[in-house]
Amino acid sequence: MTVPRPERVERAGIPARPVSPWHGQGPVVAMVALGGAIGATARYGASLLWPAQTGGFPWTTFWVNVVGCAVIGVFMVVVTEVWVAHRLVRPLFGTGVLGGFTTFSTYAVDIQKLVDEGHPGTGLGYLAATLFAALAAVWLATAAARRTLARRRR
Repeated sequence: MTVPRPERVERAGIPARPVSPWHGQGPVVAMVALGGAIGATARYGASLLWPAQTGGFPWTTFWVNVVGCAVIGVFMVVVTEVWVAHRLVRPLFGTGVLGGFTTFSTYAVDIQKLVDEGHPGTGLGYLAATLFAALAAVWLATAAARRTLARRRR
C-alpha cells in the first residue's frame, strides 16, 4: 500500500503549505530505527557474552527470544491498559528495541545450520522449544501483568 505524499496540502480557503516528513511518518520511522539499533546491539552483546557451540543448542538466541517476548507481553499491557503513552513510545520500544532484540531471523538460520551440520534432532527440538517458550512467555507475562495491575487497583 502506498501512502500519498502530496508536496503541498490544500484545504478550503487555506493556502497550500509544504508538508514536512517529520509531521507524518518520519518520526515513527526514526524511532523504529533508533530502537532497532539499541535492541540489535543488546542482542549482539548477549551473543558475545554467551556464544553458542557449533552443533549445540543455541541457548543465547533461545533466551533472548523468550525474554524479549515476555517483555513485549508486559509492555503491551502497560501501554494499552494502564498508561496513555506518547505516539512514539510503541514504535521506539515495542517495534524498535524489542523487535531488534528478539531475533527470529537468527532462529531460522540457527535451525538451518543445525540441520546442515547433521543435527536435525537438535534443530527440530530448537524449532519447537523456541516457538512454545516464546508464546508461553508472552501469555504468562501478559497474564501476570494484568493480575498485578488488578491487585494494585483494589
